[in-house]
Amino acid sequence: MARSFIDTNILLYADDRFDVRKQHIAIELLVELRRRREGVLSIQVLSEYYVNAVRKLGLEPDFARRRIEQFGRFEIVQPNLEMVLAAIDLYRLQGLSYWDAMIMQAAIASGCTQLLSEDFQEGRSLSGVRIVNPFA
Repeated sequence: MARSFIDTNILLYADDRFDVRKQHIAIELLVELRRRREGVLSIQVLSEYYVNAVRKLGLEPDFARRRIEQFGRFEIVQPNLEMVLAAIDLYRLQGLSYWDAMIMQAAIASGCTQLLSEDFQEGRSLSGVRIVNPFA
């Protein structure tokens, strides 16, 4: 495995009791990335996780908060002006949504070689970051 940026959907599937196959894959992936110290998250991903875990998965807000604390043991990328401007350029030049561009830019800025996500185009590479769908 390589230094990997973890998208929100990986965190959500780890708590999704309705898709047991994806839940199992997500949990194993997170455990392995944590063990190897190769996983990276962003503030955006943690925020998206909280909102969707409570709203879509129906998790109790206190439980979702504790999960954020656990996920906070991964390396966390803090957004800055340079990342926002670079994400705007990705949005304009590569056709990504702005929020997906921010995730990609966080992966690039943190030196990740892969972005683990179900929501991006599998196999595509941008600035040395390859998109990998662990559920494919």
